[in-house]
Amino acid sequence: MQSGIKAGKIFRQVSRYGYVMNHGISAQSVALIVKARAEVAGLNPQRYSGHSLRVGLVTSAAKAGVSSWKIRQQTGHQSDAMLQRYIRDTELFIDNPVGKIW
Repeated sequence: MQSGIKAGKIFRQVSRYGYVMNHGISAQSVALIVKARAEVAGLNPQRYSGHSLRVGLVTSAAKAGVSSWKIRQQTGHQSDAMLQRYIRDTELFIDNPVGKIW
């Protein structure tokens, strides 16, 4: 079934009667969903949160070569300095110095 949503929040609250509401789900709901899905996947849910989605988006976009200003336009970060705190090293274990000495 298609929602018919043309604008606004993608993930929305659903009433107990199955009616899709106009407002989005809460940050707490996102966190609970992410933790539950992480656990189903066999991961430690304490290591994941709704914030993990934002970090993943920023990291994936940066790795794909998207300009920082376009990423900030999507995420709302005010500066490149703050944005850089969200970018994770996707090649952390490639050519790692510790691997060279063992």
